[in-house]
Amino acid sequence: MPPTNPISMLFGQSPFGPLQEHMRVVMQCANEVPPMIQALCDGDSTSLDAYRDGIFALENSADAIKNELRAHLPRRMFMPVDRRDILEILDLQDSIADTAQDIAGMLVLRDMQIPKDLHEPLKIYTQRCVDACNQLGKIMEQMDELLETGFRGPESEKVMYMIDELNKIETDTDKKAVDFMRLLFKHEEEIGAVGTILWIRLTHWIGDLANYAERVGNRHRLLLAR
Repeated sequence: MPPTNPISMLFGQSPFGPLQEHMRVVMQCANEVPPMIQALCDGDSTSLDAYRDGIFALENSADAIKNELRAHLPRRMFMPVDRRDILEILDLQDSIADTAQDIAGMLVLRDMQIPKDLHEPLKIYTQRCVDACNQLGKIMEQMDELLETGFRGPESEKVMYMIDELNKIETDTDKKAVDFMRLLFKHEEEIGAVGTILWIRLTHWIGDLANYAERVGNRHRLLLAR
């Protein structure tokens, strides 16, 4: 009898099918963060609540896929990829959605005041971090072709280049984080000690979107190097 479990059907010929499905939801989650930051800058509390609810729902969907994948991932996989690699990539991807949820919760639960001249640097920084997640999404969509070629040949070189681009994006986010923090500290008295501490934490969380994306990319680099 053919498998009726949707995750089992997703596996088909590739262990990356469920990972790709999970990553698509994770990307949706991450891509809700920039418009939420825009809503914060606009003082639009109604939109903030709506984006928070959307991110929380997407994170729950990502968790459901993650849990199903863990439950049905074959113990033995006759492919050029180890089960542990799949699980590690899954956990790192899921951390992106978890981080987006943390950001959304903070933006709604706390009155995160931000001076107007910080709006644009914050929006640019946030979008660049999400760019890293989107670059990872493009990499993930190449995994089936990589599997067909045994992680070798022109397709492997193409993905290596894409991973290099992801690393460059993450490096750029580090620079943009420093630029934003430098401006933030100039407004420390205006924002207050507690507000400044919360913004430091939030800045790190936003940066973690790119950090986790880069870590997944580096896991793929190791797979290609074997």
